[in-house]
Amino acid sequence: MPVLTRLIPSPLVVDISRGALDGLAALLADQRISSSGRLAFAISGGSGQALRARLEPGLPGADWYEIADGTIDSAVRLADGIKGTRYDAVVGLGGGKIIDVTKYAAARVGLPMVSVATNLSHDGLCSPVATLDNDNGRGSYGVPTPIAVVIDLDVIRAAPARFVRSGIGDAISNLSSLADWELSHAVNGEPVDGLAAAMARQAGEAVLRHPGGVGDDDFLTVLAESLVLTGIAMSISGDTRPSSGACHEISHAFDLLYPKRCALHGEQVGLGASFAMHLRGAREEAQLFARVLRRHGLPVLPDEIGFSTDEFVAAVAYAPQTRPGRFTVLEHLDLSADQIRDVYADHAKTISG
Repeated sequence: MPVLTRLIPSPLVVDISRGALDGLAALLADQRISSSGRLAFAISGGSGQALRARLEPGLPGADWYEIADGTIDSAVRLADGIKGTRYDAVVGLGGGKIIDVTKYAAARVGLPMVSVATNLSHDGLCSPVATLDNDNGRGSYGVPTPIAVVIDLDVIRAAPARFVRSGIGDAISNLSSLADWELSHAVNGEPVDGLAAAMARQAGEAVLRHPGGVGDDDFLTVLAESLVLTGIAMSISGDTRPSSGACHEISHAFDLLYPKRCALHGEQVGLGASFAMHLRGAREEAQLFARVLRRHGLPVLPDEIGFSTDEFVAAVAYAPQTRPGRFTVLEHLDLSADQIRDVYADHAKTISG
């Protein structure tokens, strides 16, 4: 009898450890990612340059490209810069913007991409999606999954703690996103990929239930693993469904309505997830989310990231327009602005009590 399975797009290697960068050159060669040593590195102008000085002696065949910002124009410029040179792979060394620019550029020229994350701000470090700013605000572009992921915990510790905390909000939001996926299945018959859902759920629960904090290597390892697993869950499902629901629609609305004032992605989706759980009547879960976010120093109410109640209500009302065709608790309830305001007042009272 034949054994029927499916192939899962995933990295060849995932290295999450202290000092992981010290073994980067050997990792690239040993995994046959770059047998010739011809690599294109995309880095930021700040911390990226410092890491370049550390890594360059061990990577004599590498060329280095400085990335100015997280726009699609930067991604296209990088693709044009590396096109025509016989590189084996493109390495994104930096935070979320650098990695997303690199993923898009690598896909554009047909090269494998290595993700070397210097912070844990969101789940894009291993996802098949590049989120880039464009003329219309911000867009999400499908790309191949990174061929390798390297996360040096010593480097993560050196990053601003806010960027690590942001990743906590993104990981926890999986649980709200999955509730939206299941709601769409119940109401509209949308298929749910059980394996993708299981991976995303375990990733979210692992962070939600962990007693440690951002100063703890064990917690940082769990957080990094959860963000990687979330990216693989998206690869399995073929879209962002395992990790993007009403919480992300609210965050996208903040980005589009208040582009000069929006907070970090994980901060926005974390408080959005707590509110979405309250919307669907899961008040205990909403309170748990809020307690965990507070314990890690994350915002739980919009005024904590500089938005008034009126602005939050406007963002929630606008949120469904950010992902046409996606069904979440926001589309299901279809609340008016006054109804959103009333529910938010109850939510704020509940999680503040």
